[in-house]
Amino acid sequence: MSALKSASWAYAEEFVPENEVIEAARARGSELGAVPVGTGAGALLRLLAAAVAAKSVVEIGTGGGTSGLWLLQGMPEDGILTTIDVEPEHQSAAKKAYAEAGIAHQRTRVITGRALDVLPRMTDGAYDMVVIDADKASYPEYVDHGIRLLRSGGVLALDNMLWHDKVADPASRDNDTTTLRDLGKRLRDDEALVPALLPVGDGVLAAVKR
Repeated sequence: MSALKSASWAYAEEFVPENEVIEAARARGSELGAVPVGTGAGALLRLLAAAVAAKSVVEIGTGGGTSGLWLLQGMPEDGILTTIDVEPEHQSAAKKAYAEAGIAHQRTRVITGRALDVLPRMTDGAYDMVVIDADKASYPEYVDHGIRLLRSGGVLALDNMLWHDKVADPASRDNDTTTLRDLGKRLRDDEALVPALLPVGDGVLAAVKR
């Protein structure tokens, strides 16, 4: 990558700045080992939520609440974020972040548990947006549930779809990389979706359900 292109990428990543509450959530998430979405990816999630006026959002992988704060900024004031994470510490950190941001408690449903246990109990076609940022091995199953949960015109968003620049490298064949590479191609070729893979943060694949 040329120095100019690298500078442009860095400029774009930081173009929409984080407020102090999101910065604090990012720091707590990092301390817990829950790597937050990049600033550019967070701004993209906010934009997507606003574009579809997402009143009902499902987030798989709460982390420290960074992505949730971005999503809530883009959602209508009566929008509800349902966020799922297997780690109670992550959920506690996220709740603190939401409180610091002045988010009314009824706007978040924080569910502690395995997403693959929770998702099957959720209603088909009832959600405007599904965001996936959790264990990579389970991404294909999360996606299957996510597509089922979305209404027509709803948005699916997956973080880490370039996976530390390894997805684009054919020589990288570890399990997570292969899983994400194959999943991206599957979503690209799914006629029920309108997808795009964006070089934002660690790569965000966004798709609209037809």
